[in-house]
Amino acid sequence: MKPVKRPQRVDPARLGRAKAAFEQLLGRDRTFFGEQDIRSYADKFAVDDRLHQPGGAIAAETSEEIQAIVRIANEHRVALWPISRGKNLGYGGSAPVLEGTIILDLSRMKAIEYDEENGTVLVEPGVSFYDLYDFLRQRGLKHWISVPGNSWGSVLGNALDRGMGYTPYGEHASKICGLEVVMADSSLVRTGMGAVEGSPTWQLYRYGFGPAWDQMFVQSNFGIVTRMGLWLMPEPESLMGMDLEFDRPEDLGPLIDALAPLRREGLLQQSPTIGNWLRAAAVLTTRDQWTDEKGYLPDTVIDAIRKKFNVGWWGVSLRLYGRESVNREAYRILEAEMNKLKPMVMRPTTWRRGEPIESSGWTGTPLTFPMQNANWHGGRGGHVGFSPVLPQSGSAAMAQFKRTYERYREFGMDYQASFAFGERHLINVNVVLLDKDDPEMMARVDPFFRTLVADAAAHGYGEYRTHLDYMDLVASTYGFNDNALWKLNQKVKNALDPAGIIAPGKSGIWPAQT
Repeated sequence: MKPVKRPQRVDPARLGRAKAAFEQLLGRDRTFFGEQDIRSYADKFAVDDRLHQPGGAIAAETSEEIQAIVRIANEHRVALWPISRGKNLGYGGSAPVLEGTIILDLSRMKAIEYDEENGTVLVEPGVSFYDLYDFLRQRGLKHWISVPGNSWGSVLGNALDRGMGYTPYGEHASKICGLEVVMADSSLVRTGMGAVEGSPTWQLYRYGFGPAWDQMFVQSNFGIVTRMGLWLMPEPESLMGMDLEFDRPEDLGPLIDALAPLRREGLLQQSPTIGNWLRAAAVLTTRDQWTDEKGYLPDTVIDAIRKKFNVGWWGVSLRLYGRESVNREAYRILEAEMNKLKPMVMRPTTWRRGEPIESSGWTGTPLTFPMQNANWHGGRGGHVGFSPVLPQSGSAAMAQFKRTYERYREFGMDYQASFAFGERHLINVNVVLLDKDDPEMMARVDPFFRTLVADAAAHGYGEYRTHLDYMDLVASTYGFNDNALWKLNQKVKNALDPAGIIAPGKSGIWPAQT
């Protein structure tokens, strides 16, 4: 059995009554059902603008309002698509899987509670990385946050979609500790120690008593998360590291095999990302400055761009955090291992507490400049991402790179990719850069993406998250024992939300009714 999308047919009268009820609850200034409103919540990077059109939007400000909204949705059998800030560009932004779903916009919920002694925060969905950074900076930055490559999104939303950052706390979902959730029956639940009235350990102990449910709400549609606890990294005494450039495509495998044991043993606590030349160049220049030819870039143009900006075929930034004496010893080991690889560039960097902090992801400083890559082709730019999970193996990564690189060339696309380390795995993030004003290019995107998914699945690799268009497709690749995992997800959905009120179709999870 494979996930099958079932179209929703909403009775106009029923939808009209729901809209009237939402307006009565929230007022006209927080209900958005006009044509311009609907366009504003659509997917800005959509491959096909006709898909995933919302039916309007409503904005909540409290958990109690969300409970009331869910009751109305149940009464009138209309679906809600909760968004934190709607900035998950490349994966669907603020749009829903199922056309006609009403967007539940939580961006006005911006409360932050800070436990300075224990280094935790409790945040609402509307808190952006900039908001949290400014909040902590005003209090002396005694704790650092981890930020993704584009930081205008929600701290809560990014963690719930398994977003990644640059510091040792870069696997954001793993730092979640305690959730408050509105369920599809409108009940309010707190997970872990939050289920104990007045508990001071809600953000300190992940599990509570009995089953631990925090991760059940990650990449799921089982509830609407209204508050999330998150662990923060104490400000380190020092930071040491290096920025490296490698000259040849073939350098990828040896670099991964050199870094993997350092990551597994904990000498490297961060999750470094090895990126190709276009990841750097696409934020510094545009394609039309180099060629007006269609199709993939030839090696002569790639060489010219690399020479102009002095970047390698691959680049990586490595950082060590903590006590300065420990970092010195670790740096000595790291430098010796990297020198064995003969990098074309090695730029050391150091920082000590009290010195000005460099504005970069390595210090948890929010940034948005990587989004400039959407302008690579000109026109109405955009991108979608394809990100399978691999073992930490140089040979496996090289095989994946060669296979994928050839597919990019076959479909006439420019190759932008990176290999991001976890503790035991790699995520191969492949970015498909778009020009939405180029119909011929846009026609290639869907068959290209489906080919990448099929190639990865043939080698046992599954994506860790994906665009709205491909949630059913990716869910179907998790096919062990006749899609037993998908069936389990469906059983949970049908038990908690049989009417499909919350985000039908998210992550390929559909209810019995839609």
